[in-house]
Amino acid sequence: MTSTKVFGKIYISYQAIASIASEAALTSYGVVGLSARNFAESISQVLTKDPNRGVVINMIENQVNLDVFIVVEYGTRIKSVAQSVAENIRYKVEKATGLLVNAVNIHVRGLRISNTD
Repeated sequence: MTSTKVFGKIYISYQAIASIASEAALTSYGVVGLSARNFAESISQVLTKDPNRGVVINMIENQVNLDVFIVVEYGTRIKSVAQSVAENIRYKVEKATGLLVNAVNIHVRGLRISNTD
């Protein structure tokens, strides 16, 4: 006879998932920053410093859908950077939370030239 005990439930906030995704995006090659998804959000970012800006999370049952808005370094292949960022975010979110990531949508909002000094 086997008995299984349920000790409780684990709740992971959207903020925690956004933090993981944000850090994964910023540490990816070719990404110089995250961007707001629209003009109103960019105005609010001036007033409040949200470290997870640029990450939108949608949960459907136990699957996570992420929209990430990035700024790419000028001179890099945008397609390669976007694919790399999506794979990096998927891996890190799944590893840290145990949730299934259904989709990672990367939106490139701009290009930035890095300092040549």
